[in-house]
Amino acid sequence: MQRDGGVTGASGLNRRTAPTMEGQLMNVLNKSRVVVASGLMFAAALGAPAQAQVTQDGLVNVNVGDVTILEDVRVGLAAQVAAQICGVKVGPVAVLGRAVDRSGGTRTVCEAAQDVTITQN
Repeated sequence: MQRDGGVTGASGLNRRTAPTMEGQLMNVLNKSRVVVASGLMFAAALGAPAQAQVTQDGLVNVNVGDVTILEDVRVGLAAQVAAQICGVKVGPVAVLGRAVDRSGGTRTVCEAAQDVTITQN
């Protein structure tokens, strides 16, 4: 007995509700498209900001004039040396060093006999 009004074939399956091979293939293709599209959007969202960022590794260089006296040192050590040369407190120089590490720029700590600068490594 058929309650839904469908036509029953020789196999006993309702032809209206029985999945066809073509229908199953289309279902798999549609799901695959969604997965691929989602992956591409995710990759694009992560890739774009990463290209614009400066590498922050906590290391900077200290220069006096055009001579590098410390290369690839931690911001804390760079701040201590630059503060000692300039005769200033370490705290503000450390803040300056972290800003350089984040931005990739160059900052002048003081102008002693020559400029004392902190640069990104």
